[in-house]
Amino acid sequence: MSTACKKLVNTVERCVDECLEGLVAVNPGLRLVEGHRVVVRADIEDAIASGKVSLISGGGSGHEPAHAGFVGKGMLSGSVAGAVFTSPPPQSILACLRAVAKKNAAGCVMVVTNYTGDRLNFGLALERARHEHINVEMVIVGEDCAVTSSDKTAGKRGLVGTILVLKICGALAEEGRTLEDIARIAKDAVTKMGTIGLSLSPCTIPGAGASFTLGADEIELGLGIHGEAGVKRTKLVTANEAVRMMIDHMTDPNNNSRLQVKTGDKVACMINNLGGTSVLELNIIAREAILLLGRYHYVNLSGTSVLELNIIVREAILLLGRYHYVNLGGTSVLELNIIAREAILLLGRYHYVNVGGTSVLELNIIVREAILLLGRYHYVNLGGTSVLELNIIAREAILLLESRGVAVERVYCGSFTTSLEMAGVSITLLHLDDTLRNCLDAETNAPGWVRPYLPSGQRTRTTPQKMVTEDSHNIAKQQTVTDTVSADMKQQLYNMVKTAAEQLIASEEQLNGLDKESGDGDCGSTMARGAQDILSELKSKDNPLPVGNPAELAKRLGNIAEVSMGGSSGGLYSLFFTTVAGELQKEISPSAWSSALAAGVTTIRKYGGADPGDRTMLDALYPASEELSSCLKAKKSPIESFKSAVQKCEEGAKSTATMKARAGRSSYVSQDRLKNPDPGAMAVTIWLSAVLDILSK
Repeated sequence: MSTACKKLVNTVERCVDECLEGLVAVNPGLRLVEGHRVVVRADIEDAIASGKVSLISGGGSGHEPAHAGFVGKGMLSGSVAGAVFTSPPPQSILACLRAVAKKNAAGCVMVVTNYTGDRLNFGLALERARHEHINVEMVIVGEDCAVTSSDKTAGKRGLVGTILVLKICGALAEEGRTLEDIARIAKDAVTKMGTIGLSLSPCTIPGAGASFTLGADEIELGLGIHGEAGVKRTKLVTANEAVRMMIDHMTDPNNNSRLQVKTGDKVACMINNLGGTSVLELNIIAREAILLLGRYHYVNLSGTSVLELNIIVREAILLLGRYHYVNLGGTSVLELNIIAREAILLLGRYHYVNVGGTSVLELNIIVREAILLLGRYHYVNLGGTSVLELNIIAREAILLLESRGVAVERVYCGSFTTSLEMAGVSITLLHLDDTLRNCLDAETNAPGWVRPYLPSGQRTRTTPQKMVTEDSHNIAKQQTVTDTVSADMKQQLYNMVKTAAEQLIASEEQLNGLDKESGDGDCGSTMARGAQDILSELKSKDNPLPVGNPAELAKRLGNIAEVSMGGSSGGLYSLFFTTVAGELQKEISPSAWSSALAAGVTTIRKYGGADPGDRTMLDALYPASEELSSCLKAKKSPIESFKSAVQKCEEGAKSTATMKARAGRSSYVSQDRLKNPDPGAMAVTIWLSAVLDILSK
């Protein structure tokens, strides 16, 4: 079975119920209605007594946090869920209406997504409610801009724009607006919004296979949240190109379902994760949309659906009581809530994290289970479409919109209406006026609503300018450095640095291959990245590396390692060269170079926590340092001493192939998988050998 078909649920039949149980277990401000998949505010009696209009919505499950995640003060009074991707039955919708509006003279607004099943079932419940003298108004949301033809009698599909309508209606209800006012403003808002989706992968309904297939290098524009066909498929493109394609289609004058957006318009932009998109991607999409339009609202549609997340939560809570869990991205919110439930039932308390491929459905199920087990927990969904991706999408959307003169006054980025673990995003634009902006800014305690961080008193969203600070890297570049060695040695040092960097770049694939045994296969790329920057600064006309001053040279090399390489490798090399720089400020002689090397090794041991024999770079550096010191003390020539040191370095690096890893990422890998030398140790032999080549000439 493929990974996409795997679900962390207990049973297919009970997954929706357990998802909702997990959501309620996690959020005691919510409660379930007996006999129905209906979630209402725990304080619904007080809400009704306040004389304010009630608000309900709902639909099929698998789109978590929609709709139950948006129950709370300032948003929904209640929600009703159907089976996965199936409209809820009229009797359950009526039960929801009775719970929140039977005794409410102010009436109830019912927000419905524009799908035939939802319109029929909610419509039937509305007619029956009116027979019971419940005052109800229906608002139908259809804002999909994908379909270009005008012969679709069903109209536009309802997508994540529904969540914006819920926020607007909830805020108006809290203000004390009348039923008629709320319905009128909401219907008008629907005409001012548009949504376009982009899918990178299919989703799988629990107990069934994938709803459709996409090639490994394919994406589909305009796909529906139930897997309905989109308008076109194309090859995978960059985030920048994807956002442009989406917004261009949404605003195309030849598109009959277009949303007109022009220079000077003010909009809210929602970047929605369809379920399997990482937060990284969402933020990039948000950036691109804002750059293009000016301001945006973004949504995470989820990779582990909310339904799955809630079920996972249920399981975890049942087991543990309190916990913190992380969704790695492919587990739906449904599964997570079920797991939470189980964990809570078992333990009482826990914290769990969604690493990104787990849908919100799965996460909620996990939460449900965990809460039943533990009692209390904190869970984090890392996204199936990663947060990294979401933020990139947000960036691109903002950049694109702003480039077209559109003011992006509000942006929302996260998982609002998902499609189980489908990887993808949608972008929603809503034309703003003062009323709608105030509604979006209004307070709510609905657990699914994610509001951006807007500084107190700031009414308009703008991307802040970057803060400029002094750092050691720039300060070192700006300093005037005098030579402390002869012209011949200066040229020799230049050649050493150049050759060492070139050899590291040439060895990138070799080192990456070694690193795949124990890490993420990027050791060679990390070293090459630092080496590229060393070459760039070495050849810089404005401020080249100070090869005539070994101490300042080492200092600059340490800064480059810190900034360009990053991670633990960058940190270790930065510490090493920084220490070497301090030693070389005292004197320049063979013994001084030996002392500097020894001091650098000591610093790596001190801060890295490793020792020789632990299968790290030290197994190459330490024997080289010891041999160099020993040979110089034995009165051997500097070149002979260094040759011997490099030989010991190579022997030490090769010996790591049979060592048991006790430090670094390798220490987490089974010894059976470690058959080759440590890549960090091999990298040391590469640059030390390059130095020897120059010295030997």
